[in-house]
Amino acid sequence: MPGSPDIVALIPARGGSKGIPRKNVLPVGGKPLIAWTIEAALQSSSLTRVIVSTDNEEIADVAQQHGAEVPFMRPAEFATDAAGSLGVALHALDWLAAHGGEPDYLLLLQPTSPLRTSADIDGAARLAAERDADAVLGICEAAPHPWLACQLTADGQLGAFFCTTDEHLPRQQYPPAYVLNGALYLNRPASLRGTRSFQPPGALGFIMPIERSQDIDSPWEMRMVDLLLRSVEN
Repeated sequence: MPGSPDIVALIPARGGSKGIPRKNVLPVGGKPLIAWTIEAALQSSSLTRVIVSTDNEEIADVAQQHGAEVPFMRPAEFATDAAGSLGVALHALDWLAAHGGEPDYLLLLQPTSPLRTSADIDGAARLAAERDADAVLGICEAAPHPWLACQLTADGQLGAFFCTTDEHLPRQQYPPAYVLNGALYLNRPASLRGTRSFQPPGALGFIMPIERSQDIDSPWEMRMVDLLLRSVEN
């Protein structure tokens, strides 16, 4: 697209996952988990580069085999359990600034969202360009709806988590509610550096369907996505 912004995709994939050891390279739907995100990024028409940030040689090898760049190895201080995505993103931006310049946008794509597609990436990029946005984040409908959340008192009594005046309203009439799905975080470097947040004031939400919003955080979720992807492939 003429006049399209320069967008670099950054896929963060450290090697020290404890919940699911070697998570990023384990087979899901017949290929390494990280491969699904790399392939979606490479199939996008909106990205100029697809970079993987990792501290692990095995992940680096798998990423390169599937077409991603691994131009640097992530320093140890950004590869601990306590290290967040912000530090990883800022480190990548520093590297890019020192090797040719920062892009217009950095797109963080977590490999734990393998159902995200190139169409989702292109849609978020288009929204950012059309609205001249500092940030666009992937969201999906909240399921279950927040109004259905409950809390327990100290003696085990059930109570509503949110106070509403529409306790008996049919679910079809609940107000729309959305949550971040973790699938994509598109940010201007200046905004990311200045606010130190992926969700700065004025950030836009890019709505994705629930069926493409699964974020893998447990062995059970990994197994579920594996079965889903195998059924689609077959």
